[in-house]
This record gives sequence, C-alpha cells and structure tokens, in this order.
Amino acid sequence: MPAVSIDALPAEVNQFGCLYLHGFLSSPQSQKAQELRRYFERHLDAQQLSIPTLPFAPTDAIEVANSALTALQSYYPKVFLIGSSLGGFYATWLAQQHQVPAVLVNPAVRPFELFEHYLGPHTHYYSGEVHQLTTEHLDQLRRLNVDTVMHPERLLLLLQTGDETLDYRHAAQLYRESPAWLEGAGNHSFERFIERLPQIFHHISRCLKP
Repeated sequence: MPAVSIDALPAEVNQFGCLYLHGFLSSPQSQKAQELRRYFERHLDAQQLSIPTLPFAPTDAIEVANSALTALQSYYPKVFLIGSSLGGFYATWLAQQHQVPAVLVNPAVRPFELFEHYLGPHTHYYSGEVHQLTTEHLDQLRRLNVDTVMHPERLLLLLQTGDETLDYRHAAQLYRESPAWLEGAGNHSFERFIERLPQIFHHISRCLKP
C-alpha cells in the first residue's frame, strides 16, 4: 500500500468517525475497505472506522448502515461516509437524510435500471453465498433513490473513466455541482484509492468545521 503521511492530513482527523459502505456482492474484506482499515489502525484509531457487512436486500442494507452510522455518532459527533459503487448510492441517501458529508467512489446511479438486466442468482464474491436478485429488490432501490442532491457541496465525487462496470458519466451528471476528482483510465475498484486520503480528509474537514 502506498504510504500516505499522516502529516498530509488535517490535524483534526482524529476527531472524525468514518462509516465505509461497500458495494454490490462485496464485503468489509474488499481491497479499499482493508486499505482504509489498515490506515486507521496504523495512523489514527481503529475505533474511528466502521465497516459493516451490508445484507443483500437494499432495505436490510440501509437499516444496517443507518444503525452503524447512529452508533458511530454516539462516540464521534463529527461523522462522514465513504461509499463505493452501490455503497455510494446508499451513502447518498444517508448523507441527505442525516445531513452529513460523504465521499462517493465510482458510485452507482439509479442501480435499479442496471439491475433490471441481471435478475436471478448472483454469487457473493467473498462468502460464496448465492443470492437471488428480484424485482422486489429493484423496488427497494427505487425507494432509496435521490434524483436531486440537496447539498452537493457536502459530497466529494471520485471517478475513474475506465470503470468497466458503471458509466462514469451518469455519476458526473447527477453530482455535477459537487466537488469532484476525475481520473482517466482506472477501473471500477478505483485504482490507488488510498492515495486520495488527503483530498478526502481536507474535504471532510471543510464540511465539518464549526
């Protein structure tokens, strides 16, 4: 993992709680989640970071994420979200509901439209468990959709144009009024994510200033 000096981050980062939301069929064992966990363990406090395992069903996933956010806020009054892919979709809804800042990494936009073409069984990348994607899941996603971002200045968008899973232009359009970091090439996992920590924390620091 490339080194990111703690000196490159705002001094107040040890006051922030961070909730990381993984993507579709992913888990806390994903590369970005593990890089983030190792960084907090080495340079900050592991308790500042929460990475829940999100259930397959969107309604259950948002309930787990909401509970994790509430728990984190009981220890850290200043809390932010990082959401990757479908986790970015969930983070957008939570950020709007709780009025907290968020970082969206190659986020899914209107995933219920994409998933219409993928109904049926899906094998979880980490657990090997098989889940059935149904029309009810699509309806649950529709109920969580944010068509208009009310406070775009609170959201930091990280996009790589080489995303092989999602069309980055959809996110660029929805979050067009948000600060953004757009890189050519890359992939859906967002290469060199951990190197973006200085931008992430400086954005969060600005958003959470008293």
